[in-house]
Amino acid sequence: MLEAKLAKKNNPHHKTVVALTESVSCGGRELLVIGGPCSVESMEQMEETAAHLGAAPVQALRGGVFKPRTSPYAFQGLGVEGLEILSRISRRHKVPVVTEVMSPDQVAAVAGHADVLQVGSRNMQNFELLKAVGQQRKPVLLKRGLSATIEELLLAAEYILAQGNPNVILCERGIRSFDTFTRNVLDLGAVVVLKQLTHLPVIVDPSHAAGKRELVADLARAAIACGADGLMIECHPVPEQSVSDARQALSLPDMVELVHSLRPIAEAVGRKIAGERTKVQLSVVAPPADLAGQRALHGEAARRPPACGR
Repeated sequence: MLEAKLAKKNNPHHKTVVALTESVSCGGRELLVIGGPCSVESMEQMEETAAHLGAAPVQALRGGVFKPRTSPYAFQGLGVEGLEILSRISRRHKVPVVTEVMSPDQVAAVAGHADVLQVGSRNMQNFELLKAVGQQRKPVLLKRGLSATIEELLLAAEYILAQGNPNVILCERGIRSFDTFTRNVLDLGAVVVLKQLTHLPVIVDPSHAAGKRELVADLARAAIACGADGLMIECHPVPEQSVSDARQALSLPDMVELVHSLRPIAEAVGRKIAGERTKVQLSVVAPPADLAGQRALHGEAARRPPACGR
C-alpha cells in the first residue's frame, strides 16, 4: 500500500465521488445500482431490460459485448454490434451503460459508446490495458482479480490513476477458495478494509461471487450493510435462456424487488437509494423551507404519477 500514493486516503474524510453522467455518480450518499445481463444478446433483450429496471430504480445498465470466456468455444459477445445496441439503449432511456474492455485496441471503440469502461477480473493485472484506460477520461470500473490481494487491487488502480484518470471505481466480486458450493467467496471484509485504505468508491458484484441466483439478494444486502458504495447485479428477461452465466442471473421482477429491499438497510447506514420521489422533487424549482411546506410538497409528490424517465 505504501506505493499506492494516489489511491490511498490522505485523511479519514478523503473520498472521491465518480460521476458517470451529470445525474448519476458513485461514492456519494446515494448508492449506485448497476443491473443488466451478463451479455448483450439483442436489441429486444436490452430494451426490455432497460424499460423494466427504470422503475427499480437502477441508475446504470451493464451488458458485456467483449466476453472473456474460459472455453474458446463459448459465446464471446457481439462485439461492435453490441456496442451499438448499448449506445442506442443509453440514448433512448437516458441511462449510462457499463461494459467490459479486454485489450488496449478496444479502448477507443468502447469509450465511444459506453459511459463506464469495465476492466474485468481476468484483466486486473493487464498492465497495458490499465495504462490505456488510464489515458481516457471515462470512469473505469476495476474488478478485483480471482486471486488478487487487496494490495494488488490497489496497485492496479494506481496504474490507472498514474496515467491521469482519477475516475476509478473498485469492485469486489469474490475470490477463489477450496469450497465449490459457491462460484467464489465474497470478501466483504475486503470492502471494509478498502473503505479505510482508499478514497476510491467501492462496489460489490454478488452475482459472480455467488454463482447462484438464490444467494444474490442476501449478499447484496450484506454488502450495503458493510459500507459498499453500490452494487453490480446480473439480471435477464428470461434468466434460464441467458447465453452466459444463466444460473446466477435474477429475473427482472426479482431485481426490482431486491433494489427496493435495500432501502431500510441504506437508511440504517446513512445512505439512500434513488427513487421516483427524488425525481419528482427535482422538477420543483424552489422547495419550501418550512416544515409545513415540506409536508405539502411530499403530499403533492405522492399524488403525482411516477416519472417515466431516468
